[in-house]
Amino acid sequence: MSLHAGRSLSAFELADRLQEARARTLLLVAGVSESDLRLQHDPLMSPIVWDLGHIAHFEEVWLLENIEGDTPGREGLRGMYDPFRNPRAGRAALELPGRADALGYLAEVRASVLSLISDLDLTSSAPLLADGFVFRMVLQHEYQHGETILQTLQLKQGAPWSPPRALGCLPTAAAPNELDPAMIRIPAGTYPLGTDDRSEAYDNERPRHAVELPAFRMDRTPVTGGDWLSFMADGGYERPELWADEGWAWRTEAGIEAPKYWRREGGRWLQRLFDLERDVDPRRPVCHIDYWEADAFARWAGKRLPTEAEWEVAALWDPSEGRMRRFPWGDDPATPLVANIDQLAFDTMPVGSYPAGASPSGCLGMIGDVWEWTSTPFHGYPGYRTFPYPEYSEVFFGSEYRVLRGGSWATRSGAVRGTFRNWDYPIRRQIFSGLRCAADD
Repeated sequence: MSLHAGRSLSAFELADRLQEARARTLLLVAGVSESDLRLQHDPLMSPIVWDLGHIAHFEEVWLLENIEGDTPGREGLRGMYDPFRNPRAGRAALELPGRADALGYLAEVRASVLSLISDLDLTSSAPLLADGFVFRMVLQHEYQHGETILQTLQLKQGAPWSPPRALGCLPTAAAPNELDPAMIRIPAGTYPLGTDDRSEAYDNERPRHAVELPAFRMDRTPVTGGDWLSFMADGGYERPELWADEGWAWRTEAGIEAPKYWRREGGRWLQRLFDLERDVDPRRPVCHIDYWEADAFARWAGKRLPTEAEWEVAALWDPSEGRMRRFPWGDDPATPLVANIDQLAFDTMPVGSYPAGASPSGCLGMIGDVWEWTSTPFHGYPGYRTFPYPEYSEVFFGSEYRVLRGGSWATRSGAVRGTFRNWDYPIRRQIFSGLRCAADD
């Protein structure tokens, strides 16, 4: 793979991608009331109007200040939208703008950026500009905040949010008995992990380096709601021997008895997805579980969580070509036919729905539907170098975070790839997270 996996983008392409990202952001908040935009629905999440201002401010800093050298004179906003100066739990106390001002800020910055693009030398070899890196970074930032806003809207207090659902072109799910339940065997070997791409990959994905792995087995599909119902029926939440000590202490303190947004009604388990509540679908990936729940399930199943190296090899290694693909299905970005990602169905799909998205190993659904917990703490790779700022990756390195892989139904296709590393605290359940299990061979 070349140093720069993504080609340089023309001014027209950059403008088009920026405008498409903004259209999606505005679509998500169009039906949200002024009060719900300003309300902090949960201490884990920002008021949505803060997210909107932060999107604009990030774009202003990186594209107008750092590239153009223009300082627009809004120094006071730097403090308001600095996520380290103002942690999430305290953002409701800020003097946040209303909807009109937040949208006006977004539009004002974007107009200046579009004017900048038309005059910019896009062939520059400067690190920020080479192959459009800084523009892709700004795009990914807005994509990622779109998923954050969706997490907030799922947590929303009061009347549930009604998504602008558009089913579009969705595949036909495979019948459960059509799926081979056997785990996939991955042979021992030395594999290249990570990437050297500098056009879109974040610094924590670099550099590419060799890892030696013993043979292991990986679940063909993510763990489903039906699997989870079996775990619960067998007392999975009441058996401390299945849980790590820290996880059991957390489960007990938080009173967790089921995945987030599940509730029991008589003999049924129901799951809420925004304004839709339905019986737990035994065919769809389980969602909204934390790391400790995932770890306990894996123990119950006689398996374990995969390391992120195992996950990446199972997802990307093509033995016929002796190389890692960019995505499980190949090197082209996701489409609605290969992964449940970047769509407006606002839901997971039954496992096996995307056979065209299978990895060379035969694993299904490794991109999309749910982020998958791994057992790996979040650290830099050997030879890691911070670029372009430490607050994206470096300040989070440590054993208190666990890595998640693969993206979810809420992830934009431009914000995930086979080497992308997400991370969060093991107790987090608001994220669209699930798991697949691994085992020693």
